[in-house]
Amino acid sequence: MNPLMMNFAIFAQQSISDAEEVAEASSGAGWGTFFLVVGILVLPFVLGSLIANALKMKDLATRLSLVFLALTMAISPFVMTVSNNESILSAIDLGIDLAGGTNMVFEVDKEAAKAEDKQITPDLMNKMVEKVKLRVNPTGTEEVTVRRVGADRIEVIIPGADAERVKKVKDQIVSLGNLEFAILANTVLHQEQIALANDSSNVRDNNVYLGQDVVAMWRRSALDPDGDPKISPGSVDSTVYTRQVEEDGKSITEFLVIVRKQRITGRYLIGVRETITDQGLAVGFTFNERGGYLFGQVTGEYQKRDGAGYSNHLAVLLDGTIHSAPTVNGVITTTGVIEGNFTQPEIDTLVGVLSAGALDVPLVEEPVTEFTISALLGEEVQRKGFTAIALALAGVFIFTLVYYRKAGLIADICLALNIILVMGAMSLIDATFTLPGLAGLVLTIGMAVDANVLIFERMREEQARGSSIRMSIKNGFEKAFSTIFDANITTLLTAIVLYYIGTDQVKGFAVTLFIGILTSMFSALFIGRLIFEIAERKHLFKDLKMMSLIDPKGIDFLGKKKLAAMASLVVIVIGLIAVGMRGSENLDIDFRGGSMVTFRFLGDAPEVSEVRAALEPKFGNDITLEQLTVVEEGVSNKLYRLRTVVDDTAQVSANIKEAFAEGPYELVQQHVTFGEVKEVAAPVDETKPKIEPEAEAEVAATKLNRAVEVTLTQEMTPAALADQAAGLLRKMNYVDPETLVTGDTADDESVKVSQVTLTFDSFIPANDVDRVLTDLKVDLEKDPHFEEINTFDQSVTGDAKLAAITAMGFSLLAIVAYLWVRFQRVTFGLAACAALIHDVLIVLGLVALGAYLSGTPLKAIFMLEDFKINLPIIAAFLTIVGYSLNDTIVVFDRIREVRGRNPALTEAMVNTSLNQTLSRTILTSLTTLIVVLILYVLGGEGIHGFAYCLTLGIVVGTYSSIYVASPTLVWLMNREQKKAAPSTTT
Repeated sequence: MNPLMMNFAIFAQQSISDAEEVAEASSGAGWGTFFLVVGILVLPFVLGSLIANALKMKDLATRLSLVFLALTMAISPFVMTVSNNESILSAIDLGIDLAGGTNMVFEVDKEAAKAEDKQITPDLMNKMVEKVKLRVNPTGTEEVTVRRVGADRIEVIIPGADAERVKKVKDQIVSLGNLEFAILANTVLHQEQIALANDSSNVRDNNVYLGQDVVAMWRRSALDPDGDPKISPGSVDSTVYTRQVEEDGKSITEFLVIVRKQRITGRYLIGVRETITDQGLAVGFTFNERGGYLFGQVTGEYQKRDGAGYSNHLAVLLDGTIHSAPTVNGVITTTGVIEGNFTQPEIDTLVGVLSAGALDVPLVEEPVTEFTISALLGEEVQRKGFTAIALALAGVFIFTLVYYRKAGLIADICLALNIILVMGAMSLIDATFTLPGLAGLVLTIGMAVDANVLIFERMREEQARGSSIRMSIKNGFEKAFSTIFDANITTLLTAIVLYYIGTDQVKGFAVTLFIGILTSMFSALFIGRLIFEIAERKHLFKDLKMMSLIDPKGIDFLGKKKLAAMASLVVIVIGLIAVGMRGSENLDIDFRGGSMVTFRFLGDAPEVSEVRAALEPKFGNDITLEQLTVVEEGVSNKLYRLRTVVDDTAQVSANIKEAFAEGPYELVQQHVTFGEVKEVAAPVDETKPKIEPEAEAEVAATKLNRAVEVTLTQEMTPAALADQAAGLLRKMNYVDPETLVTGDTADDESVKVSQVTLTFDSFIPANDVDRVLTDLKVDLEKDPHFEEINTFDQSVTGDAKLAAITAMGFSLLAIVAYLWVRFQRVTFGLAACAALIHDVLIVLGLVALGAYLSGTPLKAIFMLEDFKINLPIIAAFLTIVGYSLNDTIVVFDRIREVRGRNPALTEAMVNTSLNQTLSRTILTSLTTLIVVLILYVLGGEGIHGFAYCLTLGIVVGTYSSIYVASPTLVWLMNREQKKAAPSTTT
């Protein structure tokens, strides 16, 4: 058999083998998925039935099966992750504040939309979102989130992205993607249009009009990587008509471009691809039939004529600038090539943008908000957040077990199952865990304990009346149900409002809170009752002994209502004075506009006062500075977080660099050192036919690449470093430079490292390698290294304030409406709202007072900071509303029970109700306070303000349910009775 046939036979055999393997793998995967689904849906019911039979409680089979079904679904994503040899934690999608990355929000250019007479409708915004998705993630394989925010904004989330990747995505997003082909005007054929263009009365916005029709337009050349025009008068025919305009002291050439009635634009494109011509990188394109016809008409009309003495040029315009202007030599119809001295990034952007199509309306070039956090800071936030959760869980578990004993053990089991259900539900719906989301998880723990305490306290009351254990369990669950339901429904309303008004981080909190409320109700009311019933029927306990440290009798709470009112009034007035004195200083950049950056120094860390003294001459006194501590490889490092009203991060970076340029402290920047450039043998291409070893050595010896060891002070991925080197090669006009330089390391190449070997192809001369390394060092070392960047444009702060006020308003209205329906009187809703407004005002004032006291020795004792109101703190206010309402509803529910059918409400009734519920109030407040105090002390700076508000809110909310809501309810009810009295006595 000849070699060609042998190779073909081997290839065919290998192809058949590969096909069989693929088929087997596909078949195996299909059957595996089938059995997994069947297992999830069927196994729980089989298991529930078997256990019910084993316990001789067949009536519980369905309830057991439902519990197993919920748990099986919850753990299934984690089981699948482990079966794929991945870490169990990879089943959880972490937000950028925990994993590092960038969040940007872009706004529609309203002025441009108005000029084009386009309405910004939900349908138009949805189309824009789809086009942006195609631009930044054309294959759908990258972890980039694009979604609509509000009426006219688009949010883009890029997890774990380097600065270069973020810049590329920005360019892809804001590029209009408008492609147009048009003829450059010349003095031979277009005298009429030239005459119109020279009469200023016919020119508006650089468009030349004949009546109502645009017949020509003045357009500039695009710039090449060196900043020079790609098209100049010298590069086109001498008959092409141009003009010179002065701008910033420079003379700029503008070309007159002819506009036909049937304009040839990118809407006719059906295919776009990268290609290479003798001019370098280019974009190949294909028109549809209509586009090919129009293109053929233009090129046919303006093709070069023998003896004409001039040439026509076809301008290729992208987003209104001329990228190339080739001579029209013949007729072109459906296919062509766009040349324009493009760099590889420009080509990548063009292909993505043109493939996705032009945006219906332009976006403002700079994001209105941008939030970036490094992986280092994200890991630190993770560590502190998860530590706080673990300790909070441990504290609650121990407290519940010690206080409620056997019942507490069942509560702890339900609490553990609740955490599994929350995590599983979040994973199943691909919800993102953010730092406020972790806080929501911690709050869920407190609310789950609250449900159990309500049930157990009802059981205690039943046992005190002499009820049997079975009746105590039954009545305990039934009597607590309505209170638990009411309290949780109102908090659900708060979570829904938060989701619709919040940022990505606040949405994470709302989702976790929403899911946590549902699962805590399921675990406490369904799973808890099931376990109690099984334990009682199996005689696992003869009684329900519980500790009883709180047993109030006859406390006259309402007798102290005037004193409480005076105390509340004093605290509110002092707090509001502090708020008024701070003025705009109360607001964070979310509501003022500005930037927040986090940086650090090499060596010994300076005092905060020294850093402030260096920054104030550059930024003024209107700055906030915090010191953060992160642990890296067992070593504590000090970081500094600066907040300023300057919203230009480039200006912020320059100011910080200048502030510490000559001081004793050196900012952490990227510092690059290079080893010796060595010649190394080029690797042998394994895909080529094997040759004799001697010949192979001879070939390798003739082709020597150049390798250099690069040492970085701030870690980068080898790929990112190689990409940056390739970008410098592009500026030197190398074609396809990604193939000419590679980055290697001893570790996984997707991991950031401090030592990378850059290898340059033998095709690149030694002097060009040296030039790339020099420029690479300059580029990498020019700016400080920021661990965190957050910017808010002032244009969005008004919307943020409105959203916050709207959220509070809607929450209060929804609560009044629900309580009106539930208690059948509006007075219950109004009394609850009075307590909620009281709580928010007191906490607001204490936020301002805490900020003032952060400049005193009390700062260290109480861990105070210069607290500012931002969206997470608004989320905390709404959570306080939910928590305080929870307390109030428990009291109101007992008041309704004590009052019965009596039309009047007396202070004695209210005092009785408060005494009966005081044990539950103190216990739930204490357990939740344990949780939020741990969050406040150990949760880290990212949620410190949030936890501060919650800690205060729990104390104030407990106080207000007793001393504000209850007296207000009595006053409103008696006021109604007095109004009704004259009408009933005639």
